[in-house]
Amino acid sequence: MKLSFSRILPLAVGCWILASGCDRNRVFEDNVDIPDYVWDAKNKISFDVNIEDTTSLHNLYVNVRHASHYQYANLYVFIVIKFPNGKLAKDTMECVFANPDGQWKGEGMGDIWDNQILWKPNVRFPITGKYTFELEQAMRTEQLPFIMDVGLRVEKAKKKNK
Repeated sequence: MKLSFSRILPLAVGCWILASGCDRNRVFEDNVDIPDYVWDAKNKISFDVNIEDTTSLHNLYVNVRHASHYQYANLYVFIVIKFPNGKLAKDTMECVFANPDGQWKGEGMGDIWDNQILWKPNVRFPITGKYTFELEQAMRTEQLPFIMDVGLRVEKAKKKNK
């Protein structure tokens, strides 16, 4: 049987819809590639997130992909949040990549490790509109090698059963 484009396209679209529908809690997720896998301290990574729901609780995650040659067990990140009304909030986060015995955490494949680190659980956004999240590496080195990409995930917190 010969497959034509007119038969493959609906099948591909259907698979994409099924795959994308599995993550119903996701409000926003994006990752940004780090040029040459070296995160310069001057390279601030920004994400614009449109929030429409001020009643639900949300979990905020920082995503980091690094190579196994990364020389530290952690990563400090400065995070600035700009609210839709112009107000700012600042925070510092430690992303722990390795156990005390040196074993990498996260999901690994070969020399690449993906980490999704919970930053803020059960956050209620106070107003609707565009929030800007700006991430900046806060290590004691200007050039931080072997960081491949950095991202942000906002998801609706799962409701607890009572």
